[in-house]
Amino acid sequence: MKEKPAAVFIVDDDEAVRSSLRFVFKSVGLTATPFASAQAFLDAYDPNQPGCLVLDVRMPGMSGLALQEQLNLKGAMLPVIFISGHGDIPMAVEAIQHGAFDFLQKPFRDQDLIDRVQRALAKDETNRVQLKERNRIQERFESLTPRERDVLALMTSGRANKVMAAELGLSQRTIEIHRAHVMEKTGASSLAQLVRMAMELNWSLPEPTSRA
Repeated sequence: MKEKPAAVFIVDDDEAVRSSLRFVFKSVGLTATPFASAQAFLDAYDPNQPGCLVLDVRMPGMSGLALQEQLNLKGAMLPVIFISGHGDIPMAVEAIQHGAFDFLQKPFRDQDLIDRVQRALAKDETNRVQLKERNRIQERFESLTPRERDVLALMTSGRANKVMAAELGLSQRTIEIHRAHVMEKTGASSLAQLVRMAMELNWSLPEPTSRA
């Protein structure tokens, strides 16, 4: 499936601000999509759409902080840049503590916003690449058979083939075949990499079951 182009989402209840920011981003070749309210953006939110969010802290109805909270509940990875007035700085700091990418105090230079947006877009791209890789690894691990998972559990605990064979009631040759399948299916090039992959996924390793 073709990757969607990154977009800058502008959420601000002030039409003049939305128009101005859209023009700024367009001037540097960025696609900008404005929304007049937090709820309007939330209704249109697509987790598969790469980009970043430029968000006003204080708005009628759902505030910027409330929108951030809703996005966090959805597990959204979209980097959020808050725009705040002087009196909103404590709120902006709170937003950072809840995972916002950055905040800018009004008034600000266009270039300062552009620089932050470019960094946010780069961060979003990195996050999405890492998520795809993690999902790919997760699928590989989930492709293991129950017996291969038993062998994986023993491999990552440092057991030798002879010990694994005794614990599982299998021949050493069978263990070697299962080990080869585990390495092939997970795509690990070494035992050390296999352990790191399992730790990265917080993979829940089963307690090996002997053949009764």
